[in-house]
Amino acid sequence: MPIKIIEKKIKKSEISDLAKERFGDLVKAVVDVERSLIVVGAELHSDEEALLLEQESKQQDLWGINLYPEKMGEEFIEFDSMINLRPSHGNSSRGVNDPSIRKKIIEIVNLLIEE
Repeated sequence: MPIKIIEKKIKKSEISDLAKERFGDLVKAVVDVERSLIVVGAELHSDEEALLLEQESKQQDLWGINLYPEKMGEEFIEFDSMINLRPSHGNSSRGVNDPSIRKKIIEIVNLLIEE
């Protein structure tokens, strides 16, 4: 499966199909919180990040997550990626420390991926 940029609603079943093709139970994704889009389908978050940087996204707007299509609610999104390590921007973990950014990521995921 090639890398896919999600700018319009897709079904959660498409994410599930992607998971089965690549990792089994998860899909790596990068969310651009400024442009309100998600990139999925790569083996590494850094590949998705690179694609968005080539398309004029800004580094500080990109956050790596994992999506677990067979899970519901808060368990659907996991905030864990090496690209999130940004001590110079106040994020010293692989998670997303800023609650407002986490909220924005959740809103974008919920907007673009529907049951």
